[in-house]
Amino acid sequence: MRDKSSSRFMAQGAVIAAIYVVLTVVFAPFSFKEIQVRVAEALTVLPVFTPAAVPGVFLGCLVANIFGGAPLPDVVFGSLATLLGAVGTRLLRQRRPALALVPPIVANMLIVPLILRYAYGVPLPIPVMMATVGVGELISCGGLGLLLYKALSVHRGGFFKDNI
Repeated sequence: MRDKSSSRFMAQGAVIAAIYVVLTVVFAPFSFKEIQVRVAEALTVLPVFTPAAVPGVFLGCLVANIFGGAPLPDVVFGSLATLLGAVGTRLLRQRRPALALVPPIVANMLIVPLILRYAYGVPLPIPVMMATVGVGELISCGGLGLLLYKALSVHRGGFFKDNI
């Protein structure tokens, strides 16, 4: 039984990571730089449904940043921002869904502007980049993530069965 659950955990994490990478690469023009709406960040709601989503979105972000040609600080710290957000979402999963979506928004809003400044050399003031990244995260996590949450809540079970 344990082998089946660990296999399911790994499969779910791998599928989530792959979807994150595909969404980031397909929407690459909107996934990087100071004004971004990373559609894949909608997946940061998935830790509400399964613990496998925490490593899944982290690894997906890591691989997407590598494939996207991001500099090393973005690969490391951008991926860690997504990991922090996913852990926060998992911890808040019993609360209202809107509250569970706050950690990825805040983590990226605080960390990504520093990456933009020091890894990409973007000359905009940090507070301006916090606002632009925050708006992008509100759209992807808050808007798209909430839609994904509602769609998955209607169809509980399936891929996430036994993990909710």
